[in-house]
Amino acid sequence: MGFLVVGFVLLFLLTSLPSLLTKHILNKHRVPHPTLPGTGLEFAQHLVKKYQLIGVRIEETSDGDHYDPIEKVVRISTLNAHSNSLTAITTVAHEVGHALQDQSDYPQLKERTALIERAAVMQKFAGVALMLTPILIPLTHSPMVGLLTFSAGVIAMGVPVLIHLSTLPVEFDASFNRALPLLKEGGYLDANDQKIAKRILRACAMTYVAASLASLFNLWKWLKALKR
Repeated sequence: MGFLVVGFVLLFLLTSLPSLLTKHILNKHRVPHPTLPGTGLEFAQHLVKKYQLIGVRIEETSDGDHYDPIEKVVRISTLNAHSNSLTAITTVAHEVGHALQDQSDYPQLKERTALIERAAVMQKFAGVALMLTPILIPLTHSPMVGLLTFSAGVIAMGVPVLIHLSTLPVEFDASFNRALPLLKEGGYLDANDQKIAKRILRACAMTYVAASLASLFNLWKWLKALKR
């Protein structure tokens, strides 16, 4: 019992602190920049044109900044779309980094996209199977029901782990192999602002690490419960 309590406390710290730190850093550098021209939306349009990302569109969204590799859309949050803050510019560079991955057929991005598409179908199967289990057990008295439940549980708990783990290399590459060089080589930021941009990207990266650890911990708890 003591081990579980310690585990939950560590999990809380590992998953909550990176998120709080990231929020603090993003908000700290969300103030208008005194010298950077243009907004996040305009910067995204400039980068798409500069790197000749043919077929890639730019959209403002209320659902958070992200790149959609299926629709080929860089979506910029309203908060960053109309700001020239370091947070906005760095975030845009990161999302365009995903578009550059897509343009170069970055294999990890393609693998993650395919996994997410398959996961949607698998999660639906898992949900239906888990709902049917209480009905099928008294009706069939078959060991196959237990196997069905186990399979559904593995899918429900294991697929998020795979998605989180596949996300890490994709996000790290978009940040540190695409966005940072893009900002540096383009001369968009001075040396001090580059350090801040790196700090922003590093903080965001830690939230993905925290999410991966949380999903692993949930899978471990579920597997341990099965042994009882």
